[in-house]
Amino acid sequence: MSENVSFEVKGQVGWITLTRPKAMNALSRDMFVDMTAQLRNWQDDEAVRVVVLTGTGPAFCAGADLKAAGGAPQPGEPDFLDTIVVFFDLLCAFPKPVIAAVNGLALAGGMEAVLCCDFVIAAHSAKFGDAHSNFGVFPGGGGAAVLPRKIPHNIAMYLLFTGDALPAADMKTYGLVSEVVADGELVDRVQAIGDKLARKSPLVLRNMKKVANEAADKSVADALRHEVLALRNHQRSYDMAEGLRAFAEKRTPDFKGY
Repeated sequence: MSENVSFEVKGQVGWITLTRPKAMNALSRDMFVDMTAQLRNWQDDEAVRVVVLTGTGPAFCAGADLKAAGGAPQPGEPDFLDTIVVFFDLLCAFPKPVIAAVNGLALAGGMEAVLCCDFVIAAHSAKFGDAHSNFGVFPGGGGAAVLPRKIPHNIAMYLLFTGDALPAADMKTYGLVSEVVADGELVDRVQAIGDKLARKSPLVLRNMKKVANEAADKSVADALRHEVLALRNHQRSYDMAEGLRAFAEKRTPDFKGY
């Protein structure tokens, strides 16, 4: 495992923490490989119901390590871009809630990782920017393709073209950030949110995420049909029956995820 990323489970919340602060948590090939492997482990681990991505030091993540980006792979091995795409695809499609706990600068691929998460809790000092244009690099993880779908188009174009970074409070106004907290409160606040989500039905959250994510590429009518079909299937689940029983019995439900 890479020494530049750590994995920890607190309660039922899995934390991925980038631990390369001297390099602004820039992501190497090994870090991408290790994070992908850990996500695959947690995907099938019923004890982990929520995942958090965060960093250490003044940066959340400054993106891919540009010093390693140009290296040629060994014969038969995926190149650096392949490794990045595999991780981002898995993060975006992960069947459990994924929270970005943004502790500092989120730039280039760091901001693209944020775009893969379901919602964002940011420290007051955090800033967000695309930054690819500053180095003559084209985005490949959603900077140009996804950012304009997450925030107003003109603001996305400003970030893409200028390479500048905007503070967390501004990005909350534009809709990318759900909540801004004091720097020293970020970890505790995100853990509390993760604990809250872990008490929900994993089945409900998984299917909500699937329907909501796929709705963006469908007409409203088709998205509603998908939702109704999901509900019909869900009506036969243990978790729905347990939730209704718990409501009638005035107790806390014990959801199993099926």
